[in-house]
Amino acid sequence: MNTLLLVQLVAILVTARLLSLLLLRFGQPAVIGEMIAGIALGPLLLGQLAPGLQAQLFPPQSLPALAGISQIGLVLFMFIVGAELRLPTGLRAQMSASFRIGGLAMLLPFLLGLAMAPWLHPTLAPRGVTLLPFALFIATAIAITAFPIMARILKEKGLAGSAVGVLSLTSAAFADVVAWILLALVVALISADGGWGGFARTALGLVLLSVVAFALVRPAIAALLRRHADDGRPDGTVLTLLLIATFAFAALTNWLQLHEVFGAFLFGACLPRDDTLLDTLVERLEHVSVLVLMPVFFALAGLNTSPEAFAGLGLSAMALILLLAIVGKVLGGAAGARLSGMGWRDAFAIGTLMNTRGLMELIVLKVGLDVGVIGKELFTMLALMAVITTLMTSPLLDLLARGARAGAAGEGKVHSV
Repeated sequence: MNTLLLVQLVAILVTARLLSLLLLRFGQPAVIGEMIAGIALGPLLLGQLAPGLQAQLFPPQSLPALAGISQIGLVLFMFIVGAELRLPTGLRAQMSASFRIGGLAMLLPFLLGLAMAPWLHPTLAPRGVTLLPFALFIATAIAITAFPIMARILKEKGLAGSAVGVLSLTSAAFADVVAWILLALVVALISADGGWGGFARTALGLVLLSVVAFALVRPAIAALLRRHADDGRPDGTVLTLLLIATFAFAALTNWLQLHEVFGAFLFGACLPRDDTLLDTLVERLEHVSVLVLMPVFFALAGLNTSPEAFAGLGLSAMALILLLAIVGKVLGGAAGARLSGMGWRDAFAIGTLMNTRGLMELIVLKVGLDVGVIGKELFTMLALMAVITTLMTSPLLDLLARGARAGAAGEGKVHSV
């Protein structure tokens, strides 16, 4: 490991930790500080304030080493995200409400993204990318919700067990499953260069891998855990086997011309739904991946931003993207909640939570950038949209909570938010 790589890691981790602590003081999740740190170290901030230092700290020839570290962190993180995923179970009414909320919170922004894409395509699509995959990617990127960040916000606000919290989490889980399926199809389409034969082979390969994961691998893992980790706490050998399988699934989806994040997410999702196992995985893996490796991913994402994104009609495009992203998510989620019998205040609280995008959006955008369906200018706009929409969540929830307390004091009623 050379000296420059070590200096880069120090700069990335120090910046990420300082901004995380700063954001925590304002009631924001620490990961938002890490996302902003990545952008701050790139051309948008450090590159403008000290271009010589930025170029010296992150020369192009040094980036492959950072990319390798980032890739490992991303695979581990997506494995944990898959393991954390909980689709709605239990009462049929809750499942129906979750499907309505998650479905409308995806459908409305998705349609708005499709409507916006023809205007963005002529100037912001990379050369050779046709309208169909470009439009589908934009629509999917606008429609994504960050399940992990939402869970942390709800926990910090003490709402995880409330009606709003439970419905938001289960709705986001459903929406994320749909979004990742759509994203996989878009990546398959762009990887096939528009050829439907190649797309069909990639899509069929993903379907077969999913069947193998849930029909064969899941029961095998369950049997392994019953025999060697009946308390839900795998030892070093079992944990190593789980990691080997994680990287094997990531390699398989890469071989299928999909991104490695799909394989890691798929393997995590096929694990038995054991809370003790999940706690152990979070304790042993998530802290390392989130605190050490993911800041490197954010830094690489920040290095891919471009100040040229705001030249010409760039600011207008950014404003439109932000407007449609917020309107689509908040109104879509609120409409689903209202159809499920929630009051207006709780409905808008759910819509606000569904508008949380966080690092899941950055992962989606990095996938799009890697496969070439978007360029650096659009990547920059969508990355800033992810940060802004996530920063909005906590203040808006606090505002709704103050309104609820004021209403409860005046009417003698208790609200969920």
